[in-house]
Amino acid sequence: MLLSLLKYEIFSIGANKVDENLLISVKDLKVYFKTRKSSYLLEGSNYIKAIDGISFDISRGTAFGIVGESGSGKTVLLRSLVRIIKPTSGKINAFNKDILNLKQDELKDVRRRIQLVFQNPSTSLHPRMTIEEICSEPLIIHNIGDKKCRKEKIAQTIKLVGLNPDHLKRYPHQFSGGQRQRIGLARALVLQPDVLLCDEPVSALDVSIRAQVLNLFQDLQTELNLTYLIIAHDLSAVRYLCSHVAIIYLGKFVEMGTVQDLYFAPRHPYTEVLIASVPTIEKSLSGVMVSSLPGDLPNPHHPPTGCPFHPRCPLKQDICVTDIPKLKEVENNHWVACHLR
Repeated sequence: MLLSLLKYEIFSIGANKVDENLLISVKDLKVYFKTRKSSYLLEGSNYIKAIDGISFDISRGTAFGIVGESGSGKTVLLRSLVRIIKPTSGKINAFNKDILNLKQDELKDVRRRIQLVFQNPSTSLHPRMTIEEICSEPLIIHNIGDKKCRKEKIAQTIKLVGLNPDHLKRYPHQFSGGQRQRIGLARALVLQPDVLLCDEPVSALDVSIRAQVLNLFQDLQTELNLTYLIIAHDLSAVRYLCSHVAIIYLGKFVEMGTVQDLYFAPRHPYTEVLIASVPTIEKSLSGVMVSSLPGDLPNPHHPPTGCPFHPRCPLKQDICVTDIPKLKEVENNHWVACHLR
C-alpha cells in the first residue's frame, strides 16, 4: 500500500506549478495570538507565533504527514485550515476557493468536504448521545436526507468502519478505545468528505489497537479515494500512512520530503534526533540507548533569535544565533531550513 501511495505528487513549493488534482494549497500561512503583557513578561513579544509562514500543497488521493513535538503548532495549523481558528495572514485554497474570504454558507459547504478526526475519542464523543445520534448530527446540520435516509446512510457508514449496526443504540462508554475511534471516523465519513484532517488519530489508543486502526485508514483511502492530512508525534504511524512528511518546530517547517528522504536520509538536526529517538526491537536487543534532545521546546512568548532550533542543536554556529534559515530545496522535492545543510 505504501508503494502505491508513493506514485502521487502531493506538494510543491513552486508557485507556478499547476496540479488539476490539487485539493488544498497553503501559502505563507501565519497564525498569531495576541497576548497581554505583564510586569513579568515585559521583554516578551506581544504575539505568540503559533504558525509562522508555512506553505504546502495536497493533491487528491494522497496522505501528507506533519510531525512535531507537543506545542509546535500542529493542531493550530489543522484547525486554521477550516477556519475554526482564523489565520493572521496567508492564503488557504481548498477546491479552488479562498477559505479566508468565504461567506458562512460557502464555508459550510467546504467544511462538509473537509472533516476532522479528533485525537481523543473519549472526549470528542458526546457521552449522553447514542452512536446513531452522534452520526446523524452532521447530516442534520447540513440538511442531508430525511430521517429514513439518514438511518440507512449511518448504518452503511458504521459497517464501513468495521462496526455492527446493532451498536447504534449504545452510548460511547460502552465501547473500547479502538471502537470509539472508529465511531469518530464514521461521524466524519457520513458526510462523504474528500479530505480528512486527522489530529493524532492513534496516539490515545493502546499499542495493540493502533495497527488495526491504521489498517482501517489505509483501506478506507483505497476504497473511497480519500485524502489525508495527518498530524502526529508518532513517526511510525506517519511513516506507515503517508508518502510525504513535513517536520514542524515552533510554528515553522524545518524539513519536508518523501518518506524515504526523511526517514533514511534526514538533513535537519531536529529530524535526525526524531528518527533516532524511535524505539525499535534492534535497538533494544543491542542495548543502544534512545537519543534525546536536551531541554524543552522554547517558550513561544520568548522565541529564540535566529534559527528557532539553535538552543538545542548540537551543530550550532554563530550564524544560527543571528539569522533565520530559509526553507530551501537541497534535492528534488526535499526541503530543509538549516544554515549548515
